Amino acid sequence: MPNFSILLAPSEAKKPGGNPYAPDMFDYRTSNTFNYFSELNPERRKLIDALQATIEQGEDLEALFGVTGAHLEEAIQANLDIYNAPLMSALDRYSPGVMYQAMDFQGLPTGAQRRLLENGIIFSGLFGLLRPDDLIPNYRLKMDATLPAIGKVSRYWRPVISPLLNQKLAGRFVWNLLPGVHDDAWEDEHTYERMVRVKFFVEKDGERKPVTHNVKTLRGQLVNFIVRETVEDLEPLLEWEHPAGFRYDEAASTFDDDARTAQLVMVKRG
Repeated sequence: MPNFSILLAPSEAKKPGGNPYAPDMFDYRTSNTFNYFSELNPERRKLIDALQATIEQGEDLEALFGVTGAHLEEAIQANLDIYNAPLMSALDRYSPGVMYQAMDFQGLPTGAQRRLLENGIIFSGLFGLLRPDDLIPNYRLKMDATLPAIGKVSRYWRPVISPLLNQKLAGRFVWNLLPGVHDDAWEDEHTYERMVRVKFFVEKDGERKPVTHNVKTLRGQLVNFIVRETVEDLEPLLEWEHPAGFRYDEAASTFDDDARTAQLVMVKRG
């Protein structure tokens, strides 16, 4: 049984549509087979209600959703339709995102697919925590958005999801691939065996610069490797070359034994 977890951000781009006959994810009378964090439903409902009330008030929605024109209208309608919208798995919903495309879920062997579904944890602005196979509607709400009745979304979720997540990660090897804004939704109590973050650098003429472009693709390709090889310690990275040419630099990586955390450095030399 794999003993790792992968913390992932959602995708801003989302696939529309879904199955209109899927079980209602908010209905406690139906099976929670595809709603693994169903204990978050009351807080999800409260947030959705606050979001829809904000839309009805119509104040500064361009700033709230970060889009204009037709994309804004799509975001508004999707959020107003949440309770009655067709559902699909979070993995399919986020499939247009570059990180999720780079994971290449369809190209993974069956065992690797299962490891991603069972060990991936997605931080969602609207739903708090999701497993990749949770069924969700289309929506738009960033983790760093602010709603008048709620405040900053990440701070709304922090006291709610932190106890649940800390319990879930207890004793596990954690790959934390979250951007900082999603990290803000989690009060980390270091319950895991080890948590690893990864930074990518390009080295040229002896000078290293952090990669700031296409990082999501690099993370997605790393996820593909993790679930293919069941990577739950750092040793497999010593011999692995990232598809984009990056290699693990153990000497440049940092380790905090007290906090049980590591900052891995992946370097591409050119």
